[in-house]
Amino acid sequence: MASQTYPLASTTQWFEDDYPGSSMDVNTGIIHTTEGTDWPDYDGGGSAPTMTAKPDFSNERLVFRQHFPIDKSARALVNKSGGVQTNTLNCFQIELIGTCDPDTHEEWEDAGYDHVFWPEAPDWALRDLGRLFAWLNDEHDIPLTTGVDFLAYPDSYGSSSGQRMTFGEWNNYSGWAGHQHVPENDHGDPGNFPIKKVLAYAKGATPPSGNTTSSSIVSLASGVKPGSTHPQVRELQQLLAAAGYGPIKGAVTDYYGVNTEAAVARFHDANPKLKSTGVSRDTAIGRAGFVELQKEAGRR
Repeated sequence: MASQTYPLASTTQWFEDDYPGSSMDVNTGIIHTTEGTDWPDYDGGGSAPTMTAKPDFSNERLVFRQHFPIDKSARALVNKSGGVQTNTLNCFQIELIGTCDPDTHEEWEDAGYDHVFWPEAPDWALRDLGRLFAWLNDEHDIPLTTGVDFLAYPDSYGSSSGQRMTFGEWNNYSGWAGHQHVPENDHGDPGNFPIKKVLAYAKGATPPSGNTTSSSIVSLASGVKPGSTHPQVRELQQLLAAAGYGPIKGAVTDYYGVNTEAAVARFHDANPKLKSTGVSRDTAIGRAGFVELQKEAGRR
């Protein structure tokens, strides 16, 4: 019989007694992020996943707490009436303490909080996740595969970006996916999670270098606006030039000056639907505009 508790996990927050759940045979793993920096209480277990992982920065490892047996349903997904089953449809769920939101990452970084921004997670964290994934594959046959694109937050929120599965796709899915892919849910976590690196670690291979998510589209930082100084302005200038809205005199710099504003205005003239309402000359790129600009520059 397959083991129901991960050998490296604590049962400090064990919720099965209060929420016995449904028996199932897991074949899918769903990845969440907590959007916090410490252990959640999960309302006493009412919204808990199967397992939670917390970064231990001093020892460069993940610490795991398990909340339910592997083959019992967890409670971290929305399950609306009249649609499909979510929590009880054969899925193991893990919450990763940290964030997938670039704005939250920037705020926490400025405040000096130790945290993991999961789209750029350190290799030691991905290695320990890979070890868990390998155990789940050995003990429970969750495939070391993914058949979905992990989109960057906030574009991963909701369903307008096309990443969320249909009911039929969800019913037939196996392998690894994110909260952003589950039907009846609107959450966008875990963002552009480096799933390929984790799967490489799980298979015992040397993971690819860099952030090898399925999508290279990134989100716009909140500090990138006309008149500001921000490291991502360099990327904005390079994308504008690559997409044909340059040249930008004085680029490449961290400063969002009048020449960058002029290039952004040219972008909006070519994409009037992305202009801010009531603005004739729009010099602020905006989140939706930044996504479209990346696509025009060749990112996928």
